[in-house]
Amino acid sequence: MYKNSEGYNSPTEGMAISNAMREYRREQKRRFADKNRRKVYVASPYAGDTEKNTEAAVRYCRLVVSRGYMPVAAHLMYPQVLDDGDPAQRELGLLFGLALLKVCDEVWAFGPLSPGMEQEVREAKRLHIPVKYMEVDA
Repeated sequence: MYKNSEGYNSPTEGMAISNAMREYRREQKRRFADKNRRKVYVASPYAGDTEKNTEAAVRYCRLVVSRGYMPVAAHLMYPQVLDDGDPAQRELGLLFGLALLKVCDEVWAFGPLSPGMEQEVREAKRLHIPVKYMEVDA
């Protein structure tokens, strides 16, 4: 039984504190689960129609999130800081993506495989990371 500061039994305060602690533990458990979601490497075309392909990649990432996973999409991040038109910088971006792939639990490949995606799938298989080929609406 909870006792107040004056030493008297206080079931109302005790219940309130118990409920607050239960809610706190529930929130901590949810935060831990969110922080430790399985990571899915999103592989989809980028080169070519980059505007259309970027919009598609964002949709694919939203799908990954809606299924309870954490998306990793290197081709949404590195073109923001590297010039995809410069072969040396494009190669660097691909290498950075492969480094991120190593920390992922799965690879989801969307659409027809581009040369960059083929490289990502080969690396995933070499690392024994499962690859799922996802259907894409036209």
